[in-house]
Amino acid sequence: MKVADAYGADRFGLSFELFPPKNEASEEELFRHLEELMSFEPSYVTCTYGAGGSTRQKTLDVVERVRLRYGCPVASHLTCVGSTADELRAYLREAHERGIQNIVALRGDPPKGETEFRPVAGGLCYACELVELIHGEFPQFGVAVAGYPETHREAPSPAADLDFLKRKVDAGADVVITQLFYNNADFFRFREVCGKAGIRVPIVPGVLPVTNLAQIRRITSLCGAKLPQSFIAALEAHESSVDDQFEIGVDFATEQVQGLLDAEVPGVHFYVLNKSPATARVLRTVARPA
Repeated sequence: MKVADAYGADRFGLSFELFPPKNEASEEELFRHLEELMSFEPSYVTCTYGAGGSTRQKTLDVVERVRLRYGCPVASHLTCVGSTADELRAYLREAHERGIQNIVALRGDPPKGETEFRPVAGGLCYACELVELIHGEFPQFGVAVAGYPETHREAPSPAADLDFLKRKVDAGADVVITQLFYNNADFFRFREVCGKAGIRVPIVPGVLPVTNLAQIRRITSLCGAKLPQSFIAALEAHESSVDDQFEIGVDFATEQVQGLLDAEVPGVHFYVLNKSPATARVLRTVARPA
């Protein structure tokens, strides 16, 4: 199944994003959590791809194992960072040979210690070029790309960021999955401007349930998402209690997701951080489309 098939008038696309575990023990822990997550019958599961392809084999191993164990469609992330076009082609060939039908195509963040993206010789500069390569040479893949409700940090303006997204869709992307956000109004505004720009593919909100103060501070520093002051204040007021912070975070995420569902989003993509409790609680609580 290609990612576009997850969404439609009679289909709600639920998806989960994993990251490659660092060792065998953490991989087994991931799959213990997946047992609970898979009970919600996701449309597909994705796995991230480390800077410069540092997790290349582990990414493929994880998504292949998910596909074989659960019979669930999967998607591998793929970035332009540190790879020539030929190396990207080799990855795509291997992914196809391992039964992977979808790619989340990204430019990728600069490697740790660097402040700006620099393509390698013979590499690609932009995500739209990666989408174009996949669409032109590997049409068997479904392709998802990233969108930014609060504007990508490197974009010179919201208008320029929207233009970059339009280029990715015009190059052959099937679905837009958004960066995490914590104010639904930002997503609704983004969805509206995408429609006005002629972007007709599904715009799928990406949600990360935040369950502790340290995590929310780290997210702020990494991606620049705006966080409601009332949410931060509630977590700060219960900084000494892990359980209370978890409940506050789950309650906030539940309200956020229900608001998105009420606005008839085509699906929801959860950044689960290889854990199940918070996402499972949200999904058990909200009124999901039939």
